[in-house]
Amino acid sequence: MYSKFQQHLQSELSAIQSAGLYKNERIIKSAQGAEIEVNGHKVLNFCANNYLGLANNPQLIEAAKQAFDARGYGMASVRFICGTQDTHKALEAKIAQFFGTEDTILYAACFDANGGVFEPLLGEEDAIISDSLNHASIIDGVRLCKAQRFRYANADMADLEKQLQAAQSCRFRLVVTDGVFSMDGNVAPLDKIYELANRYDAMVMVDESHSAGVVGKTGRGVTERFDLRGKVEIITGTLGKAFGGAIGGFTTGKKEIIDLLRQRSRPYLFSNSLPPSVAAAGIKMFEIMDETNELQDKLHANTDYFVSRMKAAGFDIKPTESAICAVMLYDARLSQEFAAKMLEEGIYVTGFYYPVVPQGQARIRVQVSAAHKTEHLDKAIAAFTKIGKELKVI
Repeated sequence: MYSKFQQHLQSELSAIQSAGLYKNERIIKSAQGAEIEVNGHKVLNFCANNYLGLANNPQLIEAAKQAFDARGYGMASVRFICGTQDTHKALEAKIAQFFGTEDTILYAACFDANGGVFEPLLGEEDAIISDSLNHASIIDGVRLCKAQRFRYANADMADLEKQLQAAQSCRFRLVVTDGVFSMDGNVAPLDKIYELANRYDAMVMVDESHSAGVVGKTGRGVTERFDLRGKVEIITGTLGKAFGGAIGGFTTGKKEIIDLLRQRSRPYLFSNSLPPSVAAAGIKMFEIMDETNELQDKLHANTDYFVSRMKAAGFDIKPTESAICAVMLYDARLSQEFAAKMLEEGIYVTGFYYPVVPQGQARIRVQVSAAHKTEHLDKAIAAFTKIGKELKVI
């Protein structure tokens, strides 16, 4: 049987390559940061989720080293058997304090947090009302749940109200949204979502993966941005982006919700605990963010600088309130050619195209970091301008 299946796979892969859409992995031979070594060349990195520049932070590295000595390499267990250390509980408390919530549960990744949140809480009598541009992990988590599914157009409050009205016969209703939509960089209008949820007796869940550490005056995400800290029932997020860039996800929110997830959430019950080193570095990261707002301020200044100058150069930039800058090219093959030429100029960016984004909406997603210096930003803008003119984009 495999010989036939192999031919099918080879045909699929050949079609992807012929379309110029094959995803090649570029090997990094350095630590993650604003400047990295790729394929033997030093380049500037503008496509990592390293928003606060903490992926190679010395304080986090030292905290991880100390945890190796004090708590070992791995847990070799799930949490409820013998996989819970004091470091895990301390990190959960830090996350709850940061977001102003009642309790937190850790996962291996936010994909697991989103995959494990819906099924234990909601049943076929209930409704999930989800934004059309929500992350794939939310979509997959919803699929695992028997609740009725409603979808509203991205950040469209008239459509959300319509779906809430349609779901009124359901027992419980949960509105689900990304805080920042990862491909466009726009912030969900959480104040309006929360108002509609209250009006139609619904709960709210926000995935803060791309907004935590970025959005809000002190980086506490969209709940801070809209003065709703502690009011949303469920927040999911990751330690793998702004918060150090390693691994680890979490769900934080109302105590009873977290309690039930500890009893029934399958990714939590059947996956190993986070390594002690990751938990310890996470604790140190939240301590750093409590002490200073320097990184958030630098990130916001860098983003404003980059976006304003890219627009002045003539690029079509999606509106953004985050550190994500979508440079719209629309054509999938063009996005790959543009990214390849940028790498030749010493700028590492990635082109995105269908199915990651809708058909005809290909773009290069630039992600700005607090670790970028002004000269880094200027070099990237100059390279974009050069290639943009060469490929007749501007």
